[in-house]
Amino acid sequence: MKSIAFTTLGCKVNMYDTEAMMELFADKGYRIVDFDDLADIYIINTCTVTNFGDKKSRQMIRRARRKNPNAIVAATGCYAQVAPEKVSAIEGINIVLGTKDRSRIVEIIEGYEGKGVVNAVTDIRGEKEFEPLRINRLANRTRAFIKIQEGCDRYCTYCIIPYARGPVRSRRPEDIISEVERLAQNGFKEIVLTGIHVASYGADLGDITFCDIIEQVHDTEGIERIRFSSVEPTVITDDFIERIKKLPKVCDHYHLSLQSGCNKTLKAMNRRYTSEEYAAACDKLRNAFPNVAVTTDIIVGFPAERDEDYRESLSFAEKMKLSKIHVFPYSPKEGTPAAKMKEQIPPDVKDRRSEEMIALSNMLSRQFMSRFEGKEAEVLFERFENGYYEGHTANYIKVLAKSDEDLTNKLIRVKLKKIVKEETMMGELIWI
Repeated sequence: MKSIAFTTLGCKVNMYDTEAMMELFADKGYRIVDFDDLADIYIINTCTVTNFGDKKSRQMIRRARRKNPNAIVAATGCYAQVAPEKVSAIEGINIVLGTKDRSRIVEIIEGYEGKGVVNAVTDIRGEKEFEPLRINRLANRTRAFIKIQEGCDRYCTYCIIPYARGPVRSRRPEDIISEVERLAQNGFKEIVLTGIHVASYGADLGDITFCDIIEQVHDTEGIERIRFSSVEPTVITDDFIERIKKLPKVCDHYHLSLQSGCNKTLKAMNRRYTSEEYAAACDKLRNAFPNVAVTTDIIVGFPAERDEDYRESLSFAEKMKLSKIHVFPYSPKEGTPAAKMKEQIPPDVKDRRSEEMIALSNMLSRQFMSRFEGKEAEVLFERFENGYYEGHTANYIKVLAKSDEDLTNKLIRVKLKKIVKEETMMGELIWI
């Protein structure tokens, strides 16, 4: 039995793609081993969203080759897609496969003749079909990610992903529901609908929308919680709110993409909304769901972001009372318009702004959690670590609790006692 090891860089969509490829090999009798173990085959699912992602991808390819000089080493994913020549030139690589034809990866690996580098990357710019990757089982998890959509047509000026993933392609609803049912039968209580631009779901199908598929998933027996990945504020319409209010399984947690609280910077980024529209979306969510958590991403140090622009963004984030901010110092990405923009911001300025924005995030996170001290909430416990069971509330507060009983993958009512560290509260089990 041949052994194969995987490593995944980047986003949850990449994680899903890796899980699906692992199943393809497992179904063919391959033995899945840890990436640090000796293996016959190594698959590196690469990321290219930042230059660091490129660098890390190269490092993992070289690490695999050092681990076993006789192994087949293959790179797939976004970095392989946008820079196949560069990846093909990395010492130790055998096969380069991008973000298409991963369903054929077993065939491609088994067809490798042991000589030279095979570049199997194909153009995805005109791709119209969702690639049929799917997952039937997941190991050691209580939260299942389900990929419902591929590609993006936003073309934000800083982002390489539309070039790496191609145009919007949506998965057929019956295929999504079939996978949700299988995962529910395997014991999963919480699922996350994910994609490259998940709210674009259905745009290419014409007869279904993102909200429609959420409703269909909600009707699946056995699923008790539904989350979805990042959406833009323009998704949060009155109609969306009214429909979601009727779906109690949808969690009170929205990762509402911001990137900047300054309209001048948003325009330079080619984001298709204003800070005013973002504020209106937050108001709609909070009016409808009083306990909702709104988290976001913010880029600091975008080209030509003056100090007053940054201050405007910082002030807006504080005003929005966001419960968590993922902060990214801008990193020029070759092949994007922003990388060619004048007035690139010095690294020390980006670092200073990043530290200040992170400090704000920590303060806002504690303020949000303090609202729930002494209150009760349902927690889905996910794992046991360092003497405590760890899980999350519906609005994504991390909770620790002690128990002599195994709480893994159980929804338990908990009294939230106090904040014990960043983003974490101590809970006391309530047994009814």
